[in-house]
Amino acid sequence: MKNRLGVVMDSIEAIKIHKDSTFAMLLEAQRRQFDIDYIEISCLSLSDGKPFARSRPLKVMDNTGGWFQLGEARTIPLQELDVILMRKDPPFDMEYIYATYILQLAHEAGTLVINRPDSLRDANEKIYTAWFQQCCPPTLVSRDATQIRAFLDTHNDIILKPPGGMGGASIFRVQQGDLNTNVIIETLTRHGENFCMAQRFIPEIRAGDKRILIIDGNPVPYALARIPAAGENRGNLAAGGRGEGVALTERDYWICEQLAPALKESGLLFVGIDVIGDYLTEINVTSPTCIRELDRIYDLNIAGTLFDCIESKQ
Repeated sequence: MKNRLGVVMDSIEAIKIHKDSTFAMLLEAQRRQFDIDYIEISCLSLSDGKPFARSRPLKVMDNTGGWFQLGEARTIPLQELDVILMRKDPPFDMEYIYATYILQLAHEAGTLVINRPDSLRDANEKIYTAWFQQCCPPTLVSRDATQIRAFLDTHNDIILKPPGGMGGASIFRVQQGDLNTNVIIETLTRHGENFCMAQRFIPEIRAGDKRILIIDGNPVPYALARIPAAGENRGNLAAGGRGEGVALTERDYWICEQLAPALKESGLLFVGIDVIGDYLTEINVTSPTCIRELDRIYDLNIAGTLFDCIESKQ
């Protein structure tokens, strides 16, 4: 009997397959003869304590001219699935959280959900770094403008960003004497209504913001260094950065070792961490990317390694 895999994701019609990590996972699942159920977050439901989804059978092809075929929609109990990949992109809002509650019930009924739903709720991609402060630059999370300005006075050159952002959105570099400091703080905190993360600026960003992929606590031995475009401080590919493959350094491996026990214990099977210079800056757990880029550069099959791990846990 074939295994059944559900994937909760954004519209497959809108993805860019040459760089989409979820698509790499789906190709590997199909290669291993999983039957795939395609689910969008709006298709999840809960009835009398039981989780369901309006799903469609999915086939994928590595062809930019046409990369998917969907079958007829049907409603299924989520516990019929052997594995669910939760790959919905942020924003990490209340709708996302509600979806994790539905998936949690499937997990408790015996379906392997990756990543584990309760850990998706617990591990904010910016603030979760606080549990590994030995790996991080000086960091402040606050809604208080006075505290943020004091942090700037201490470090002279800082990065400000919202804890719930992705793709480099709303990330500001602020230096001592910047006349826009107050308005940036007001904008990010909404005049003290929202939390903001401040980190000391790391000049090694010029060499790239490294995305390191970790599978069940074990790092892929190469990272994608995302190099900022001219005039930019953000390396994110979505913000115009370019990717270069690099081998992990001794410090990179040390950071991964610091994280590994907590990631494994939390059921965070597939994680992408961001490292600038010697410092951990983010722990991405919702829908980490860069599989396709690293596979191309180094002739890897990262999704294959992930599915080896998945099959070992079934």
